[in-house]
Amino acid sequence: MKNSVQIPFTKLQATGNDFVVIDNRSGILDNLDLSALAPKICDRKFGVGADGLITVQKNDSGEWVMNYKNPDGSDAGMCGNGARCYVRFVQMLHNGNGVEAGSSLKFRVHENLYEAEINGNRIRIRFPLETEAVPISIDGESLLQVYSNTEHIVCPVDEEMLERDEPLTEKGRALRNHEFFAPKGTNVNFLSGSGKDRLRLQTYERGVESLTLACGTGAIASALAWHHLQEQKGGRFEYQVQTRGGTITILFSYEETTQTYTNIYIEGPAEIVFEGIYYL
Repeated sequence: MKNSVQIPFTKLQATGNDFVVIDNRSGILDNLDLSALAPKICDRKFGVGADGLITVQKNDSGEWVMNYKNPDGSDAGMCGNGARCYVRFVQMLHNGNGVEAGSSLKFRVHENLYEAEINGNRIRIRFPLETEAVPISIDGESLLQVYSNTEHIVCPVDEEMLERDEPLTEKGRALRNHEFFAPKGTNVNFLSGSGKDRLRLQTYERGVESLTLACGTGAIASALAWHHLQEQKGGRFEYQVQTRGGTITILFSYEETTQTYTNIYIEGPAEIVFEGIYYL
């Protein structure tokens, strides 16, 4: 690690999805450093403990940039709950100067530009995304594949199945590593509808390699899948996704003629838990 063994960090959580966030605007940590650091700092016994590592950066154009690493050091693509924590952290960096409640913040994750609306500890993020719910069959089972700026599949299950962590973990691990999704693998969502615009969700997250209390991009994928499964018509929709960590709101539009989902937003809380210094 470049010339330092002390790393200031902030721990944040969004509906139980927790993250270590580091201000890396100085660029002292490069991408290889972060891939090596993530498994250590995210370890719940020997590190801080988290579902992922997020760094706050700026590019040559002065744009805010979010860099996200899974606990195994891999690149997650996009993380909806992590993005809300990222925005909350940037708000804290400014001490309310220019990133106040009611204001907006644009930031990049890879090539995509996201826009967040801030309302206290509740943050709404617009996804630059046009996607579909694609029926697939894996070993004779009918599933849905929904890309939400990262890879997801959705498995409808009975509500009582959502309480059975061991079989969900076993099935999630098998599907996550199935040859159909090679080489990247996929995140696996277990969905049970509880109303026209409400659903319950458990997600097996790739990179975490376990069930998590919530998954933002999984909530998006599952809301769109639930809309598809109900064969609803076109229009503008707002769904409530209940996870073990809390409720996530997903807003989207559906166009019947193209069978595509656009104008996608995720909304929910993001809260600071504590600050500290990590010693390598």
